[in-house]
Amino acid sequence: MIMFAIDIITDDIAPLKTSDTGEDALSIMEEIKVSHLPIVNNVQFLGLISESDIYEYAKPEEPLGNHRLSESRGFITESQHLFDAVKLIGAFKLTLLPVVDDKNRYLGSILLNNLMYRMANMDLFVNPGGIIILEIDENNYSLSEIVQIVESNDTRILGVYLTSIKDSTKFEVTLKTNKMDISSVLQTFNRYNYIIKATFSEESEYFEDFKNRYESFLKYLNI
Repeated sequence: MIMFAIDIITDDIAPLKTSDTGEDALSIMEEIKVSHLPIVNNVQFLGLISESDIYEYAKPEEPLGNHRLSESRGFITESQHLFDAVKLIGAFKLTLLPVVDDKNRYLGSILLNNLMYRMANMDLFVNPGGIIILEIDENNYSLSEIVQIVESNDTRILGVYLTSIKDSTKFEVTLKTNKMDISSVLQTFNRYNYIIKATFSEESEYFEDFKNRYESFLKYLNI
């Protein structure tokens, strides 16, 4: 199911006003366990204020409107995808991500914990299956061929993740499949002269460790 930003926002966090002080903001951040808060003027989103910003203020008792917002572009529109939220949170190292409409009106925020919980319950991570990591030169990369190889062995790809290899024209392609037994898929990749860097199956120690970490992570998010 496609997930948009609007689907995972919370309106439990009241945004700051420009008349609020840095001290007010720090008190709220400590209470709700975040390091960022949105600032609005009526309903118009102005930007984000961070805990580190406030600590640099010479006079944190002054209104926030007296200071520059260093992370004003840390927001997402309601129609953007969940993965866009992940990218922005990572890029700005945010603990929450404001969501706005097409008129820049503040709608709510996506909390980091909520986002990670939603991602952790996606089919890519929850469903059993094998993992294959390929090393491919960018000039030879063909997703359609990779899909054809996997599906020719009566297997489906649940997710694909690309990672660039530093100082190289190559990258790693990580595939999550829907089957634990990936031996026939690996044989076909070998016939096509693909470089297989690593594989993991549900029976491996890697998956047992992953399962334990996954369960611990969900318990952490529920705290």
